[in-house]
Parts: sequence; C-alpha cells; structure tokens
Amino acid sequence: MLYPVRRGRSPMNDLQSLTGIAPLTLVGAAAMTFGAAYVRGLTGFGMAIILVPLLGLIIAPGEAVVLGILLQLLIGPVGLKVILADADRSTAVPIALIAMATTPIGMIALDATTPDVARLLITLVAVGAFVAVLLPKQPEGHRPGRVAVGGTGIASGILTGFAAMPGPPVVPFYLRRSLPPSVARASMMLIFFATAIAGTLAALWVGIATGRLFILSLLLFAPMWLGNRIGGRHFGSVAPHVWQAMVAVVLGVAAVAAVVRILN
Repeated sequence: MLYPVRRGRSPMNDLQSLTGIAPLTLVGAAAMTFGAAYVRGLTGFGMAIILVPLLGLIIAPGEAVVLGILLQLLIGPVGLKVILADADRSTAVPIALIAMATTPIGMIALDATTPDVARLLITLVAVGAFVAVLLPKQPEGHRPGRVAVGGTGIASGILTGFAAMPGPPVVPFYLRRSLPPSVARASMMLIFFATAIAGTLAALWVGIATGRLFILSLLLFAPMWLGNRIGGRHFGSVAPHVWQAMVAVVLGVAAVAAVVRILN
C-alpha cells in the first residue's frame, strides 16, 4: 500500500509564518532599514522619520511605529560611550527623561487612532520637522530655558509613542543652536535611545508589541547595524555646513515622500 509522501515546510515558508511577510518583502524592508540607518549614523537622526512611513507600506501603521521603536532600541547602545562623552547632557538628559515620561500618552493615542488618520498625522509630523529646521538659528551663546527644554521633551515623548518619531522637536532644538555637529549628533542619539526604551515599555504595556515584531526587529538588526556603521564612518569627513545641509535635505525628502504617499 502506497502512502502519500509528506513534504516538509521550506525555510521560506517558515520565515513567512514567523514574520507575517513574504521573503522578498523582507528583503525590501532590510534595504529600507539599511538606508535609514546609514542616515542615522551620518546625521544622528532620521531613521524613524524615513523608515516608519516606508514600513507602513508593507505592514500596518501601528506595527510600523512599534517596529521602528524596537529597531531604535537595538541600535541605541551602539557607540553609547562616545555619545555620552560628546552629548550636551545639560539639555539632553532632562529632555530624555521628560520624553520617557510622556511616551505612553502617544502610544495610547496611537492605539485609539484609525490607520488612515495615523498616516495623515505622521505625514504632518514629517512636514513640520522640515519646516522647523529651516527657522533662523539662535544667536551665538544662546542657552535654552526650562520652557524650551520641557516643551521639547513633552513633544518628543508624545511623538515617540504615536509615530516612533522623537526627532521633529529635537532636531530643530539642537540644529538651531550654534553647536558643533558632534555635540548635536550625540545629544540627539542619547535622547532617541531613551525614548526607544520608553516606547518599548509603553508598547508592551498597551499590548501592541507582538512577538512577530520582535522577530522582525532581530532579522533587520544586521542591515541596520551595517548602515549605521558606514554612516558613522562618513560623519567625520563631512564639513559642518555640509552636515547641516544634509540634515535639512533628509527632512525635506522624508516630508515630500510622506505627502506623495498620502496623495496616492
């Protein structure tokens, strides 16, 4: 008597069952992550602003936000010793602490928002960041007051929870000051690592961080690490005015891409 031969599951099928997306789509996500991480290594920010809208093309906006936060959590400890040494801790630490405290507010708002509204608001955030960075720079020697520090921390925390984008209030805060690029870059990275910790805890608390997203973040870590490393190596070879122009271009491209996606 002949019995039907039972074929085993292919590795590709196993991978798709674990991640919920097709292998070729995962390759595309890896390429997106590499590019966004390169920008992070070069400028100190931009990974979430670029990556979250792109990931939203292949997974739900809420999942893209959580995945963006998890990826920032994984990359945060890379180069942390240098970041702590270079950062303007007098402002970065209080902004980070305030942002961590207000991140759950954004996460709750995200959980209660429909996908279409979430996409629209995330687009407005990207556009707002580009406009803010074009504002005139502060005078030499300017020191931000408590209101500016507190407002930046609150806005950064809420946007972390809602869009995985702590950068829109933080980037103009540092780029409009007369700071060396190394200080501005390290300060932003320190804040973003803190918000990633808070965002992950908030996502677990709200219940929107799934095992599938954790697996996806681990699979995307390698291209993220490589992109961040290459971008970090190129950072030291860029003149300060060129670096600031690149920051504006990154924000501009992210804003245009987000608007085009909404219109389509």
